[in-house]
Amino acid sequence: MKIGIGCDAHRFAQGRKLIIGGVELAHSEGLMGHSDADVLLHAICDAMLGALALGDIGHQFPDSDESFRGIASTELLRRVKEMVEARGYAVGNVDCTIVAQEPRISPYVGSMRGLIAGILGCETDCVSVKATTTEGMGFCGRREGIAAMAVACLIKL
Repeated sequence: MKIGIGCDAHRFAQGRKLIIGGVELAHSEGLMGHSDADVLLHAICDAMLGALALGDIGHQFPDSDESFRGIASTELLRRVKEMVEARGYAVGNVDCTIVAQEPRISPYVGSMRGLIAGILGCETDCVSVKATTTEGMGFCGRREGIAAMAVACLIKL
C-alpha cells in the first residue's frame, strides 16, 4: 500500500465555469487556471502521483505545454489513473476536503463522488468528499478562491 497527499488552490475568475469534482456548480465566477482549474481533481491527482513519487500535475502536465490548455481535469485524472495502473497499483480510496466560503458544496457532493469513483474504477463508498469554510479567514474566507486537499491510498494489484 502507498499513500499520498495532494493540495491545490485557485483564485476566482470572471467568465469561466466553476467546475469542482468534475461537476459544474452554479456560481457567478469560475476558477483561474491553464486547464478547467478543477481544484478538487487536481488535489486528487497530486495525491495519487505523490503516492508513487511521480511529482505533481504541474510536472506531468505542465502549463507551458499548450496541448493542456483548457483540458478537462477529468481527463487528467484518467491519465493519472493509467500511470497508477501501469505501475501495478489501483486506488483503494480517496478522502478529500474542499475549502470554500462559497458556493455551498453539499448539493453537489453525491454527483462528485459518483463521477470520481467512475473514473477511478472504484466503488462510490471509496470516495469521500467533504467541504468546509474558513469562517471568513484567509483567501478562501475572503471569497478570493477555493482550495482542496486529498489523500489517496493505492493498493498493489
